[in-house]
Amino acid sequence: MARRYFGTDGIRGTVGRPPITPDFMLRLGHAVGRVLRRQSARPTVVIGKDTRISGYMIESALEAGFASAGVDVLLSGPLPTPAVAYLTRALRLDLGVVISASHNPFNDNGVKFFSARGEKLDDAWELAVEAALDEAPQWVDSTGLGKARRIEDARGRYIEFCKSTFGSELSLKGLKIVVDAAHGAAYHVAPDVFHELGAEVSAIGCAPNGTNINDGVGATAPAALVKAVQERGADYGVALDGDADRLQLVDANGRLYNGDELLYVMVTDRLAQGQAVPGAVGTLMTNMAVELALQRRGIPMVRAKVGDRYVLEELGARGWQLGGEGSGHLLALDKHTTGDGIVSALQVLQAVRRSQQSLASLLQGVALFPQTLINVRLPDGADWRANQTLASEQEKVQRELGQTGRLLIRASGTEPVLRVMVEAADPAVSRGMAERLAAAAVA
Repeated sequence: MARRYFGTDGIRGTVGRPPITPDFMLRLGHAVGRVLRRQSARPTVVIGKDTRISGYMIESALEAGFASAGVDVLLSGPLPTPAVAYLTRALRLDLGVVISASHNPFNDNGVKFFSARGEKLDDAWELAVEAALDEAPQWVDSTGLGKARRIEDARGRYIEFCKSTFGSELSLKGLKIVVDAAHGAAYHVAPDVFHELGAEVSAIGCAPNGTNINDGVGATAPAALVKAVQERGADYGVALDGDADRLQLVDANGRLYNGDELLYVMVTDRLAQGQAVPGAVGTLMTNMAVELALQRRGIPMVRAKVGDRYVLEELGARGWQLGGEGSGHLLALDKHTTGDGIVSALQVLQAVRRSQQSLASLLQGVALFPQTLINVRLPDGADWRANQTLASEQEKVQRELGQTGRLLIRASGTEPVLRVMVEAADPAVSRGMAERLAAAAVA
């Protein structure tokens, strides 16, 4: 059966348009509940959400759907995506549910799921839910209805978990850190984590109002953090996205570090501690300079498809622990089962503290190749793979690049756009080639 609802990161779309409607979310909760009851007579799920105003509507609909299928529900309120994954595992629950559209604007929303082990679920599970959505509902009787209650200490549990991933012999005392939570799910979590580890913390992007998530702040708009770090004389700035599974870091000089660079730091910190690192997983978008730098340290890098779920799958298949994307989705499977922006920031700051070097020093010799990424919005129904003009231009660009760069064209898994990326030693060359390909895509 062809998929209709699940993308690369759950179900996502514009609120008020199918499938992000209350009637569908009721059906979805019921269908997921029925799938869960094939394995457990009385499943329990936890539902967390980010700060979008639509989260109330979706939460209520999902709760009703689960209850109608005989599933108990725990409500955590606003909480980062990785916190829900942690709680699902720590509380021995059957499923974790997150209401979020991550880095998208507030008028989008979505739902994603975690297994009892706190891991993203596989294709087979998603297909089972798709099939259950096609079946007639099977309401349980009144005595079998699910119950709902709120987890009062969810925030505190997660703060303690994050702190536990930072070296017990270390602290952040003496560091001034600006935390930007994108007015999202970590607004009442991230500042406390860094403060309780000893840092002097100031915050931006920590005043959600239901409609300002990711609006000019956070990991997808790091200019606000760069400005705040410089104005406040901070040592570092930590920027998360709306659901706090993505990270960008800024140093005192206003230099922005992306996920590729931070992955390199995490690898080399473990090497410095004498830990074995058999390899790391990047994606098709990972900068060539980082791949070459890892190779110089004797660490192979494997490229997965774009999307943290594919990085996770590759890590699992190889038994490796470290991977990530330039966007800031980083995985340290020796610390958490899923990508976590706060935990990733702590791993990088841990490397800074242990080495007694700045982040810039730790990345000396790793000069990123300029990348140009253009998002091309295509007409509805357009098949970019059948575009002969684009295919011809792609062939020309590849010939011109030879072995001195890379190009990648792919459809986004979360937005209706085509992503065109060109990587070359000369930024003018990468920009010109990317613009040629973008023009060909809409020709």
